[in-house]
Amino acid sequence: MRFTVAIDGPAAAGKGTIGRAVAERFGFAHLDTGLLYRAVGARMLAGERAEDAARDLRPEDLSDPDALRTPEVAQAASKVAVIPEVRAALLDFQRAFAHRVGGAVLDGRDIGTVICPRAEVKLFVTASAEVRAQRRMDEWKAKGLSADYDEVLADVKARDARDADRAAAPMVAADDALVLDTSNLGIDEAVAAAVAAVEAKRPL
Repeated sequence: MRFTVAIDGPAAAGKGTIGRAVAERFGFAHLDTGLLYRAVGARMLAGERAEDAARDLRPEDLSDPDALRTPEVAQAASKVAVIPEVRAALLDFQRAFAHRVGGAVLDGRDIGTVICPRAEVKLFVTASAEVRAQRRMDEWKAKGLSADYDEVLADVKARDARDADRAAAPMVAADDALVLDTSNLGIDEAVAAAVAAVEAKRPL
């Protein structure tokens, strides 16, 4: 069986948490596509051209997700994601993953609109910039990283603008996506809503 769940949305909205939970619930494979761009960003910070890093991306580049979740790598990922050649180089990898037998959940910025426009289920997970900034603050502090709320909020808004305004695959909810605002939802509530959306479309 091939069954694809596409989850899009801005940073720190909860799409990764929801994606992992949905994948576990149904036994689907999960791909955080943002890690692909973070890996390219990390290699760019190490001195490589972003386009070359994307074409030469290896599985081991994704082997340490925590190392790819620093503020510096996040910024680099947002910058390389606007480069059309980078997006094109990573397109086939994502589509192949999406069509694997057994089902797949992909979360990112353009899954339902560009990568998997025919996905059986599409979700657009969002939350206010202020809520997402606080979540990011809490995440970084838990890792022992210092953070200033105003700076984090400004960064969240700047990243939203880059993602939404880029010429290549801008972040936008697909016309047939279920919009899930997690600003005032707990994790269990958000996951339950996503699971219900999948159950409504999944073959018995």
